[in-house]
Amino acid sequence: MAHALYTHLDGKRILVAGAGVTGAAASRALAKRGSIVTIVDENVRELENFSVITPDTVNFSNFDLLLVSPGWREDHPVVVAARAARIALINEVDLAWSFKAPGQKWIALTGTNGKTSTVELTAAMVRSGGLSAIACGNVGRTVIETVESTEKYDFLILELSSFQLHWLEDAQFFSSAILNIAEDHVDWHGSFDAYAKAKVSILDKSMAAILNGDDGEIVSRTTHWQGRKVFFSLDTPAPGEIGVVEELLVDRAFVADPQEAAMISELIEVTPTVPHNVSNTLAAAGLARTAGVSHEAIRSAITEFTPGRHRIEKVLESDGISWINDSKATNPHAASASIMSALSVIWIAGGLAKGATMGELVERIKPRVRVAILIGEDRELIAQELEARAPHIEIIRIDTPAEYSRGGSNNALMEAVVSRAKERAVSGDTVLLAPACASMDQFISYSDRGDRFKAAVEKVVRDGH
Repeated sequence: MAHALYTHLDGKRILVAGAGVTGAAASRALAKRGSIVTIVDENVRELENFSVITPDTVNFSNFDLLLVSPGWREDHPVVVAARAARIALINEVDLAWSFKAPGQKWIALTGTNGKTSTVELTAAMVRSGGLSAIACGNVGRTVIETVESTEKYDFLILELSSFQLHWLEDAQFFSSAILNIAEDHVDWHGSFDAYAKAKVSILDKSMAAILNGDDGEIVSRTTHWQGRKVFFSLDTPAPGEIGVVEELLVDRAFVADPQEAAMISELIEVTPTVPHNVSNTLAAAGLARTAGVSHEAIRSAITEFTPGRHRIEKVLESDGISWINDSKATNPHAASASIMSALSVIWIAGGLAKGATMGELVERIKPRVRVAILIGEDRELIAQELEARAPHIEIIRIDTPAEYSRGGSNNALMEAVVSRAKERAVSGDTVLLAPACASMDQFISYSDRGDRFKAAVEKVVRDGH
């Protein structure tokens, strides 16, 4: 049932916060339904046919609703002013929910790491079961663009960030999953507790939940939830759970007799066969089972699936040295999982820490790392922890070359990084870009950072320039 705020949009004066991808898509959908749309943005001056104003010029007597883009915080002056003026706040995911095709079901997934590849794998599993499905939200197209498309999917598989969940009120999920909860986006939420609560709030909108039983934060924070809970873990599953038995992924939750176990797939069929990827595959399988997809169809999707770029992506194998791009490891938890899947690591790290601390990461990975090559604005956070906890690890700091600029064609920064890594690496080493930080201080995005690393490896290592 659509919320009353979303049912009578014709003639409504709506202020859309943010001219990014989400704001633009929501603005088009609203204008199509007769709303009078204005966009407010600090940096953008014009967008398509919409008028764009700056935050300091907003007068809420001119507006009926504020659509909040997910990155905008509660303490943003525009949000504060809207609340003071008693203007109702809406958001893109709930807006899309109000427009969705009758009978379409939504499956949602959140977590600190691994969300994108897991929603894509879940969508592949649901399609393998003969249903139409697509991954959307924080991956690929926005939810509103997907709902507005001509294709009326049976299932949407939504990747949802903590920001999106913070604002969410109306959307309802057929099932959902929480992959992991570790320190991230503390600068946005104000505390780890607030961040974790935003993640767990996904359950308030869900009928069934697939939850990581190996994650203490998830287990402790979901004890009082009354819906159907299915835990997955890398251990032998109890009745009602999904897990691993020897070389098999097995289901003891979605079976006729919980004393029995059904095979999902062989462990070796999960690519790459590293612990966090196996864990995420179990989560995807659980979600697909809630949609009624058979074990055979799930296995078929697992064997055919390859994760997206910039996620433990092998760039080159040369002279016994592996060069791996995991630029998507933008926080300590993701970097830790990546490093622990190798034995001897030349670690490339640094960037914007987003309020995260690095002590626990360094403590965990110090047996695996030989050399740390550090870049970016918050590199000293990592350096200080390495010096205090792992003095045996050599630290190399790379300053930004004068000729390099963010977004420019010159790649001197990554070429300097790769050159130093090449000097230090020996046969058996993995040179791993797993920055544990966001990229925007020196790069356009994590994909830009990964692309530049790959280009530098090809130039400096493969071609020997």
